[in-house]
Amino acid sequence: MFLGIIVISIFCVMDDIVTIKPMVKLLGQVIAAIIVVAFGVRIDDTTPAFLLTQELKEAFSIILTIGWIVGVTNAINLIDGLDGLSAGISVISAVSLLIIFVLNGSPLISILLITALAGALVGFLPFNFAPAKTFIGDTGSNFLGFSLSIISILGVAKTYTAAVIVLPLLALGLPIFDTVWAIIRRLIKGKSIKAIFKADKGHLHHIIVARGFSQKQAVLILYGIAATLGLFAIIFLESGIWKALSFLLMVVVALGLGYKNFQTEKSELQRYECIECKYIYNPKSGNEKAGIKPGTSFEDLPDDWVCPVCGEGKDMFEIHE
Repeated sequence: MFLGIIVISIFCVMDDIVTIKPMVKLLGQVIAAIIVVAFGVRIDDTTPAFLLTQELKEAFSIILTIGWIVGVTNAINLIDGLDGLSAGISVISAVSLLIIFVLNGSPLISILLITALAGALVGFLPFNFAPAKTFIGDTGSNFLGFSLSIISILGVAKTYTAAVIVLPLLALGLPIFDTVWAIIRRLIKGKSIKAIFKADKGHLHHIIVARGFSQKQAVLILYGIAATLGLFAIIFLESGIWKALSFLLMVVVALGLGYKNFQTEKSELQRYECIECKYIYNPKSGNEKAGIKPGTSFEDLPDDWVCPVCGEGKDMFEIHE
């Protein structure tokens, strides 16, 4: 693991300093993963039954392990788009994995490693949270993803075959989903493999900010989603799938109600200014002279509503900053 971290750090430091090509950085991640696999770290309890020969089983195990390490490494790297986001998500994932390891009777080395990683991140996060005083960079985000991927393999007990992949997938679900969706989105949009490596503004944090939330709010929302997935994995391990799904359903309902209230509050606080006469319509106070009750959003005003000062229509109003 240490040798793999050295290799991946060399490539990422180069990228932070001079910016190397994505394929070169991917090569470094693959080399680091191969080194780890060569030292015996493997996912070996999920081999399909149809692979009868030992050679095929070993090849499948090696490919799966390398894919997992490289995938999780890139997942944490790609989600690093706002101050404190990748570090905070990694803390939550590490704590979730720690609880899973303890409940699952995992090897002591995995518990020690994940505890050390979580503790280091808890000390680092206050300096990385918005407004950040210290930035994690590609070197830091790749290190976090690389470490989490390997420790998750070490930590899941061999007696839980399905959990070898399922539990770490759930605990690291948010960055993994964001990465998979980014690959699909870029392939559809760019219609080529090269498009996967081109940055865009379609990540989850971009979407949340575009919905009207601040960067801090977006980070906290994603923290909540990551924590929900971590708790889902823990409940799934301890109590089964139905209790875990019940918990997830309650969270989804709560999020839906919270988002509705946010939109209502936002519409009441947002003011609109007439371009022609500079009259400002405030939804919170409405307009009693025009028969508009307080709390009426600008969108809910009648289509034939006009500015009470100059008589211009709704199309002459814009959001007042």
